[in-house]
Amino acid sequence: SSNEHKLNFKKSKEACLSYIQDALLQKQWKRAAEFLTCYVESLEKDYSREHVGPSEMIWRIGSEILWHHSQNSMKEFNCFMEQMKTLGVKRYLKVCLEHVFHLLCNGQIDEAYQNLSLAESWRFGEQTAIQDKEMKLIQAYRGLLDYCSWSKQKNILLEQSEDGFSDLAVEREMHGYFRKAAVNLKEIIKIPGVWDIFVKCYVDLLEFYGDHNEARQVLNEYAYNSKFPANPNAHVYLYQFLKRQGESKKSLISSLKILHDIVPSHELMIDFNTMLQKSSK
Repeated sequence: SSNEHKLNFKKSKEACLSYIQDALLQKQWKRAAEFLTCYVESLEKDYSREHVGPSEMIWRIGSEILWHHSQNSMKEFNCFMEQMKTLGVKRYLKVCLEHVFHLLCNGQIDEAYQNLSLAESWRFGEQTAIQDKEMKLIQAYRGLLDYCSWSKQKNILLEQSEDGFSDLAVEREMHGYFRKAAVNLKEIIKIPGVWDIFVKCYVDLLEFYGDHNEARQVLNEYAYNSKFPANPNAHVYLYQFLKRQGESKKSLISSLKILHDIVPSHELMIDFNTMLQKSSK
């Protein structure tokens, strides 16, 4: 009967998932892959009207297996991720981000950048507005890679300066990467959250071009805005910036007070203690 079929299917599905979980926990990637194949095949044979919605489970389990499988190649992983992108528009950008992370872990920076650019141009009706945060992350990571390219060109330019000559083409390319990186990095750090690497890169860009007031404003906002979560690194970055700018001991002590409250065992507390001992109070 239909009800019996539904019940049997539910039991077999739960049993199969239990076997997959057991294999994952024991790092038996081949066994897990075999059970996942059975799981997918059983779903294809299910004729009940009940919506199962297995795409996210297949994506998460499948990517975990492929990432650890000893015989896995990046080509196979790329193929799997491309298939996962077509399984559901609600997870499209999340799958794209995970794909990019795996590409970066394998040193495929150009491929990662290309995937980010394609994801940024993705549009799907109302889903585009719903996934606004994921889209901002896509743009932010593209800005991060633009920063890496800017940093690479900057180092080339500095080496050339030491040798007594400068390549205008390299300089123009560097400025181009700066503009693209600055736009996307500035956008993401406006959203309350923990954006350490993005903030550090953006401040580095600003300092290089002498925009110290903007850098100070960004770091103050990141450290003291109550909408942002408590973050020790935010106060570390502000202190390091003030120290680079040659600020007074009073300003440096003030910047470390909150860090002392959050992480009294932080290594910068040695500096804090030394400055307090030398102060008049």
